[in-house]
Amino acid sequence: MAELDFKIDDSVDITDVVCPTTFVKAKVALEELDDGQILSVRMNDGEPVQNVPRSIKEEGHQILKLIKNADGTYTLYVKKVGD
Repeated sequence: MAELDFKIDDSVDITDVVCPTTFVKAKVALEELDDGQILSVRMNDGEPVQNVPRSIKEEGHQILKLIKNADGTYTLYVKKVGD
C-alpha cells in the first residue's frame, strides 16, 4: 500500500453500488466529517473512477490522491472543505 502523508479520518467502500448511488454514498460520508477531515473512498474502475472524483471536486472538496489498488479497485482520498 502506498505511503500517505495525511491521516484518514473515515472511509467508505462503494464497490458494491452503482452510479449514481456511488457519488451519493461518498457525499453522505463526507457530510458526516468536520471541515479539514479526510475521507478514503474505495471504488471500482469505470464510471465511479470517472464520475465520483469530478463530482466531489464540483462540490468544492479537495482531491488529495487517487490510487489504483492491487485488486483493480481504486482508493480516492478527499479532504472536506467547509460548506
